Amino acid sequence: MKVIVKQINNRKLITIGVIMGLILASLDQTIVATAMPTIVGNIGGMSVYSWVFSAYMILETTGTLIFGKLSDIFGRRPIYLIGMGLFILGSALSGISQTMTQLIFFRAIQGLGAGALMPLALTIISDVYPPEERGKMQGFLGGVFGIASILGPLIGGLLTENLSWRWLFYINIPFGVTAAIMLAIALKEPKRKERPTVDVLGAVFLCIATITLLMTTIWGGSKYAWNSPQIIGLFIAGFITIGLFILVERKAKEPILPLFLFKNRTIALTSIIVFLMGLGMFGAISYIPLFVQSVIGVSPSISGYMLMPMMAAVILASITGGFLINKMSVKLIIAIAMGLMAIGFFLMSRMGIHTSVLEVIIYMIIIGIGMGLLMPTLTYAIQNATTAEHRGITTSINTFFRSIGGTFGVSILGALMNSKMTSGIKEIAKKFDYIPKEKLQMFTNPQVLMQPGVKEQMPLNLLEGILNLFSSAINRMFLIGLIFLCLGLIASLFLKNDKAKES
Repeated sequence: MKVIVKQINNRKLITIGVIMGLILASLDQTIVATAMPTIVGNIGGMSVYSWVFSAYMILETTGTLIFGKLSDIFGRRPIYLIGMGLFILGSALSGISQTMTQLIFFRAIQGLGAGALMPLALTIISDVYPPEERGKMQGFLGGVFGIASILGPLIGGLLTENLSWRWLFYINIPFGVTAAIMLAIALKEPKRKERPTVDVLGAVFLCIATITLLMTTIWGGSKYAWNSPQIIGLFIAGFITIGLFILVERKAKEPILPLFLFKNRTIALTSIIVFLMGLGMFGAISYIPLFVQSVIGVSPSISGYMLMPMMAAVILASITGGFLINKMSVKLIIAIAMGLMAIGFFLMSRMGIHTSVLEVIIYMIIIGIGMGLLMPTLTYAIQNATTAEHRGITTSINTFFRSIGGTFGVSILGALMNSKMTSGIKEIAKKFDYIPKEKLQMFTNPQVLMQPGVKEQMPLNLLEGILNLFSSAINRMFLIGLIFLCLGLIASLFLKNDKAKES
């Protein structure tokens, strides 16, 4: 069954509506972070506040593939409007939450809606623009996503301080409704004569597998040890469910995830590349603020600002990459992007206690340029590897594997760093057994290094040992991330340059 946009009343109106939805979904990934202390102070729930983020992320990732496939079956417009409806409903309910449990549940609804908004925004743009303009538009959307991600914490802080934390969610309602009206009016699709079939069983197994595996990354190393029966059990359950999902998909009339798509070399390789990129990139980069605060010694506010040059590089390179797609080989752009990120990670893996703030910023800019070039180019490549009939699910595959890779990367690399720190601190503690036990435990806690005045109280050789150990642990994370990126670079060399397919 083909989903082809044949009539476009107003392409500009469609584009504005899609961008508004993308901005809302992008903002809500980061806008809540700065308001969480205020929210906890208002409604309580400190022990479970991390689930405000986890619930959103889990449902967003889970919904990505399902909504992508449903848009191929029923059309972009109805599925996008359903996603926006869920997002608006979740926002309204989150705004009136009276307990942390309510907020977590309503954020899950909001995240489910976002699972439709983000991939379908990329898909709709690909539907309504001709092949020669798609790359430019995908690069532009990548820039919009980057800007929204940067502005999220700033807007969150301003709304919380000047109005109320509840306006973090209420503000989505008028903009979401406006975007929905624009799409409903402007986006026209052909009516379907045949009765569509929905792979309900496949969707159920996909949800269970995704949620189960994501739960291992959320609980592993925090609530439960990685080798605990709970985490091992979740892993086993997740992989068993994946097996059942594959069996169902092979027999389904209209599978949620058509497995034959992965016979296409471009789709298979771009899925591998985006997963490896997420695995290495987001896992290691999330620990940069920790490094610059603990080892270099900058303040928390400055460490937050240090990420801005990298995000600015992502935005500019994303827009530039969109223009380059029609002038350069897609395969070459992806290889260059992966190479730049690998160089940045190699430089990061050599950081130490004498590394300057300027050096870290330069390394991050190199990584940011690579990220910005890569993301729109991968989206363009995977969309043009198939026809409009499967464009929704292929775009969602790209988003899904990036999210899964990033989630696993943060947990896996974090666990490896903690392992290195734990074993190293035990060795350091043996050398300084003359220091009172309680004081030694405080000094050897990496988080304490970020507290003002603590370093000044420590013996110089102990401080140097702790900083070198922490730096070594971070270095190992970037080396492992470098391995993932090099594997992605190798995979990119096997890509072929597919010509853009007409809708």
